[in-house]
Formats: sequence, C-alpha cells, structure tokens
Amino acid sequence: MAVADAVGVTIAVLLPCYNEEAAIAQTIAGFRAALPGAAIYVYDNNSTDRTVEVARGAGAVVRRERIQGKGAVVRRMFADVDADVYVMADGDATYDAASAPALVDRLLAEQLDMIVGSRISQVQESYRRGHRFGNALLTGMLARLFGRSFTDILSGYRVFSRRFVKSFPALSAGFEIETEISVHALELRMPCAEVETPYYARPEGSASKLSTYGDGWRILSTILTLYRIERPILYFGTLGGLLALIAVALAVPLALTYAATGLVPRFPTAILVTGLGIVAALCLFAGLILDTVVRGRREVRRLFYLAQPAPPGGA
Repeated sequence: MAVADAVGVTIAVLLPCYNEEAAIAQTIAGFRAALPGAAIYVYDNNSTDRTVEVARGAGAVVRRERIQGKGAVVRRMFADVDADVYVMADGDATYDAASAPALVDRLLAEQLDMIVGSRISQVQESYRRGHRFGNALLTGMLARLFGRSFTDILSGYRVFSRRFVKSFPALSAGFEIETEISVHALELRMPCAEVETPYYARPEGSASKLSTYGDGWRILSTILTLYRIERPILYFGTLGGLLALIAVALAVPLALTYAATGLVPRFPTAILVTGLGIVAALCLFAGLILDTVVRGRREVRRLFYLAQPAPPGGA
C-alpha cells in the first residue's frame, strides 16, 4: 500500500497556466489518473485562449492570478491552497504525471520537504535550442556559489511538504521562481531529493512561454542577487579584495618613486589609491555587518519553518 493511502494525507496538484488550451486537459487527465484522490488546481495567468473553459470542463478547480508571471502564480497558489503534500507541474503536458505517486510516496516515507523531478527528455524536441546548455550553466553556477545544488534547478516538476510551502516567501516574479525555490531549500538545509522523470515534447498547438535569453538573464540575475543577499561576507569581501588589489597595484609604483626621490609625482593616482582603499574597507565591514543580519534572518526563517508540521508518515 502506498504511504499516501496508509496515512490518509491530502494532496493538491498545482498547475500554473498561461494559454495552454491545447495541453491542459491532457495534463489534468494524467494527474487525475495518477493521483485519483488529489485535488487539482489550475491557476490561470491571464490566458487569452480557452484554457479556463477547458480546465473547468476537465474537472479541475480553476482560479485566476491577475499579476503576470509564474512567480506571482506560485506565490498565490502557495498562499491559497491547504494540503499535506503539494505536487507542482506545468500545464503543458511535458511532465510525466505517472511518476507523481512514487514522488509523493518517497517524500512521505523519508519525510522530505522537497523532491525535484529531474528531467530526462524522451524526444529531441523536448528542449528548445540552448536550453540544455543554459540549464547546465546555471545549475553549475548555483553549485559553485552555494556549495551544493540540484542537477536540474529549472525543473518545474516538484513535490513539496506543507512546511516548505508555508515557509517559502516566493519573491520572484517570473520563471526564476524555480531558482528561488532551490536556494530556499539549500539555505535552510531542508531534507530534499531528486528523482529522474521522463520529459516529453509539448502537444501540437502548445508553445513555450520561456524566453531563452530574457528569462535566462533574469535567472542569472536572481542567482547573483540571492548570492549577495545570502552570502554577503563572500560577496562584499570579494569585491573589497578586488578593489584592494587594484589599489595595491597602483600604489607600488608610487611607493617606489617616493622611496627613491621623496616625491609623489602622480598625485591624482595617490588620491585614487586612497579612495579605493577606503571603499575596499567599507565593503569588508558592510559584508561583516550584513552577515550578522542574514544569520539572524535565517534563524527566524528556520524557526518559522520548524513551526509547521512535518510531513505525515515515515518509517
């Protein structure tokens, strides 16, 4: 017997949608068959086609989010829906709904807070040109900046515990939301896992809303911003160190000239060196102060996370 059935947990399937008339019915049917006891929610994000009508006809609970962007939709879904386990996927029928029961069972059996459905493409057309490289680049960057990562940080197929969902601030606006989710889990050192799942091409008539370069830049900016916020001592310390090195490189010729002649012939350079040194010191102290602030904020987030009930079930 599945763990979800044994402990009687409530499961919510969350499907953010924008103009998915061609795929949403297939997506709902897939999760209805895989998780017959789950409530399926479709959150429409200002679609201009028949997504809402088709989703209602397929038996989903349809709600709307007027603020444009996937991040805004996820924020609304996490705030509005109450459940023990949340299964989030896209409404484009690219994620394998049949994998959902195994993901839910593992989350409950091991009392995890998040499982990432790492995508294994079944056909070449699953990924648009450049997406594989971009995903690998951003995943590697996240691992270097935060010391650990997931193999597919941009996957939209995830299973969450209630305490993850209700402790997640969801500040992103667009497709960078998956990056913010990953960093939130890494920063709070939540128990997480990855499971390889099939990834399919979109049905005919369905088009991706992801901009390869525009959203890629936003995701990269989000990683750097989160690094500045979560690792201020390293961020500002590195910046201060670079400024200090430049200052030293400029100061050495001045010092040698002064030692030989007793004169400072390039006075503007000396002023620049002094300014760079002051800014470098300010960066270092800013990093130290902000590191203390971040530590306190992280402790508050951790306490709020622990105030939520743990996933039911377990060994």
